[in-house]
Amino acid sequence: MAMSLSTASRARLAAGYLLSFLLMITPVWAEQDKTPSSSKDSSTDRIIVLINPNSNARATESMAELARRETQGIAKVVGKSNQDAPALLTTPQDMIDAAPGVVAIGVEAASNENVAAIIVSAFSDPGLEALRKEVDIPVFGIGEEVFHAAALGNRPFGIVTVTPDEGLIESFRKKAASLGYESLYRGVRVTPGDPLKLVESPEQLDTALAEAVKTSIEEDGAAAVIMGGGPLSASAFRLQPRFDVTLVVAVNAAARAAVEAIQDK
Repeated sequence: MAMSLSTASRARLAAGYLLSFLLMITPVWAEQDKTPSSSKDSSTDRIIVLINPNSNARATESMAELARRETQGIAKVVGKSNQDAPALLTTPQDMIDAAPGVVAIGVEAASNENVAAIIVSAFSDPGLEALRKEVDIPVFGIGEEVFHAAALGNRPFGIVTVTPDEGLIESFRKKAASLGYESLYRGVRVTPGDPLKLVESPEQLDTALAEAVKTSIEEDGAAAVIMGGGPLSASAFRLQPRFDVTLVVAVNAAARAAVEAIQDK
């Protein structure tokens, strides 16, 4: 399960710049905390609150729009940003510091009787367990749910990403192990080259990701592939028709889990 890694210092620097750049180019479909008037789910009063643990409103709305792909006709999705946090969370301490804000937003959201579920929308799931202890409605973390979705039916799965950060890659392994999927986990494939240059071209990004997905399937034995980063979601949807295996997107996995929980009530 080879990984294309640079030195640790260069990787961390590249990861920080990459994440900042990706957040800046994330498209905005609608004003934050509002569901578009054309949405098909406007007939229901049920709400799913998506909490972005950082303060970047553009990223919040982009993730909320992804969730709406799964919730139309079932519930509205309302995005909430953690205004007390930085616009980008890059260190373990940042995640720890963001958790109280996530919990506070979630507790306030749950006081609205129309809120049926909450999504914590960061791969590290900051504040997830603490929030679950504070509210009586289902709470889902996108990091947790994407692994559940990838491992569905005990299928082996891998991850592809553009960020050659050793800490990030190790966190994927630890997440798989903590959720009981270590035996199914097939490791990470990282796209080669400068990630900042790669994301400047959707065509080049798709080409590089497609090769990484192919390698994960053919060499690592993955029967599902997690797209390791929210900004890779658009590529995942474009690339899916090329592959028989499922390309799993974290926000969508959590939104599907929330919908199932609402419908089971």
